[in-house]
Amino acid sequence: MDRLQAMRVFVTVVDLGSQSAAADHLELSRPVVSRYLAELEDWVGARLMHRTTRKLSLTTAGSETLPRCRQMLELSADMQAAVSEPDDAPRGLLRISVSTSFAQAQLADAMTAYVQRYPGVSIDLQMLDRTVNLVDERIDLAIRTSNDLDPNLIARRLTVCRSVICAAPAYLQAHPAPRRVEDLSQHNCLTHSYVGKSLWHFEQDGEPLSIPVQGNISANEASTLLRATIAGAGVAMLPTYQAGAHIHSGELVRLLPQAEPQLMIIYAVYASRKHMPTALRSLLDFLVERFPREPAWDIGL
Repeated sequence: MDRLQAMRVFVTVVDLGSQSAAADHLELSRPVVSRYLAELEDWVGARLMHRTTRKLSLTTAGSETLPRCRQMLELSADMQAAVSEPDDAPRGLLRISVSTSFAQAQLADAMTAYVQRYPGVSIDLQMLDRTVNLVDERIDLAIRTSNDLDPNLIARRLTVCRSVICAAPAYLQAHPAPRRVEDLSQHNCLTHSYVGKSLWHFEQDGEPLSIPVQGNISANEASTLLRATIAGAGVAMLPTYQAGAHIHSGELVRLLPQAEPQLMIIYAVYASRKHMPTALRSLLDFLVERFPREPAWDIGL
């Protein structure tokens, strides 16, 4: 049995939803597709799919086998590319998971510069404001902001994520600016659903300080909070990589500069050091170069 082809057939059947569609896509006959699936199940030693006249569904064994088959196919493609390209130029597709706010504010420009440097690489940006499973969701690299990273993950530190308290001039015309962090309790604070939903953390005079906050707008990603803040809806705690340009332009005003919101670290996270594709290694090096430990977006804030 051509096990690699059997894996390719299995993955295609799952992706397209039927054996007939997979047969057409792979230019195989339906019986050949069925035979590959049966031989793969014999090799794995378990049934991979429930087959009915209406739909196909994965068994537990199938759900565990699918991401491994994808990895094997991607590794095969990387190996073929490496052999066919003696100059070792980075090639292939990289799927990157990143928060919406960081993608829009910083990573889109960075990826444009990267593919201009390495035109043989394609980038698939998955803007997800949640933690992804790298293997199951076929993510090559995740950009994560955290102070409590899973120790089982492989990560390279990129840069720091500072935040600022800010509001629009229109909001401050109607509401006196807070002079102390405790004054935030008197303001309409726009909050992130996952970070600081009801409690904002600071460091003031070298001591940690937590302030309860509340407001009438909450969102699960920072770009929406940014737009609402610029529109004058209230006071927000926003990352400097996103808010810095708007503070410099005057659309936003920084508040409480004496109180430093909790600093976080931005990491590039990946699943394995083994068999790392050239493209992924080059992207990691590029990101370390692009995002130094003291980021340019903090200059002047």
